[in-house]
Amino acid sequence: MALRFKHQGKVFLVEGSINAKTIKRFKNHLEFLLLYTTSLTLNIDGVKAIDDNGFKVLKELYAASQSSHKSFTIIGKGSEGIHEGIHSRLSA
Repeated sequence: MALRFKHQGKVFLVEGSINAKTIKRFKNHLEFLLLYTTSLTLNIDGVKAIDDNGFKVLKELYAASQSSHKSFTIIGKGSEGIHEGIHSRLSA
């Protein structure tokens, strides 16, 4: 499934799968958003699957946001596995 971003006010909804095929676009888009915003809220309700590459990028972006004093928040009622994987990898 192709990766899509939808802007919903101050929240960006991600739809599709975050994997080796989509990771470059995912990373580039989020890096751009972090560069030009003071905070980024990412809604993962539309994420169907995420692989280790996706978790790695989320961890890198979280670290980058912290070092540049920007807020990076992940929300959504997506798959519990996605939430657990993101939170366990972000805290590691």
